[in-house]
Amino acid sequence: MKLDITDHKLLHELQVNGRISNVSLAERVRFSPTACLRRVKQLESNGLIQSYVALPDQSEVGSPENVFVLITLKSQQENDLLNFEREVTKHPEVMECHLMFGPADYLLRVIVADSRDYERLHSENLTSVPGVDRVQSNFSLRTVVKRTEIPLGSC
Repeated sequence: MKLDITDHKLLHELQVNGRISNVSLAERVRFSPTACLRRVKQLESNGLIQSYVALPDQSEVGSPENVFVLITLKSQQENDLLNFEREVTKHPEVMECHLMFGPADYLLRVIVADSRDYERLHSENLTSVPGVDRVQSNFSLRTVVKRTEIPLGSC
């Protein structure tokens, strides 16, 4: 689906405030409420809008620490990659898992309460996955930039 300027405006407004009413959204993009709702439904049905979420404050819900973890596997065979991916998705602390091109095979973003909490995840889960060769952990001192809005560029 090719996005036009209105789609970009709708996506931008919904990324800023996913709870905006259809009437307010229509006013912001200069559409009638009916046409606006139709366009949003079209974006949803085409998979451009995957979901609407609330983003709680990590610290306030008990997981203030971000740990970036580089994982190297003993083998990069398809079966080994799939096995690791299947295992890592079982742990809710793993917020993101990226297959990488470079010296490590995976980059994880993990959120935990503290270093003891991470030590538990590291020793009981990450290093016990068959095929894991190396785990390198990097604790974030502070978050400088954290965005949830995807830049849409120009159309």
